[in-house]
Amino acid sequence: MLLTGVAVYAATERRRSPVVALLSIIAAAAGLYFTWTPDHATQVAMWAGVGRGVDLVLYIWVCISLIVLLNLHLKLRRQMELVTVMARTIALAEARHRLSEKAGRRRLPEAVRDR
Repeated sequence: MLLTGVAVYAATERRRSPVVALLSIIAAAAGLYFTWTPDHATQVAMWAGVGRGVDLVLYIWVCISLIVLLNLHLKLRRQMELVTVMARTIALAEARHRLSEKAGRRRLPEAVRDR
């Protein structure tokens, strides 16, 4: 049931992220196939040098989970860098604005004028 849910969710989200949706559908389809035919999973595991099909599925799941965690970490780090740049830009714009008010000139900060 969960693998079917993953496939349905991936199909509905394919407009936002087509690559992730495609990979999710492929993983769900492979999971469903190996669930219905565990002997084939064991044959693939033997070919890969793993004792049982269940072990192979578990190893693949761990690898996929680690890749997803790394991807999320990198995206979060990039967003935090963007927030830092935005905060610095706003702080400098406000400082320039206050400085220009003190000097008696009423003008917009450079960051605002450039937009």
